[in-house]
Amino acid sequence: QVQLVESGGGLVQAGGSLRLSCTASGSIFRINQMGWYRQAPGKQRELVAAVTSVGNTNYADSVKGRFTISRDNAKNTVYLQLSSLKPEDTAVYYCNMNVRTTASFPFNEHDYWGQGTQVTVSS
Repeated sequence: QVQLVESGGGLVQAGGSLRLSCTASGSIFRINQMGWYRQAPGKQRELVAAVTSVGNTNYADSVKGRFTISRDNAKNTVYLQLSSLKPEDTAVYYCNMNVRTTASFPFNEHDYWGQGTQVTVSS
């Protein structure tokens, strides 16, 4: 079993910054892609940013140039630096990791989710 624990959300004024963290623990052989999603009230969950195991990143157009995703493989942790925040960034942010739990074939890989952390940006 794998658990993801998030931290770092909160209330911030427009233009401010926050840093989210998400750490995985449990039966982990390796972690493939890591990502952050968000869900605002009344809206579908959307991908914010993702980083592959070799460090390639992609971002939603709405956050390009403002958010930065990074990972620390030694700590099984993914970070999301949120800068120049806008009220429309208000949402619950969820981390997601694709985790391989076995070292040999057949590989056992599953997606796991964090519990979510609230980010609220006031105008």
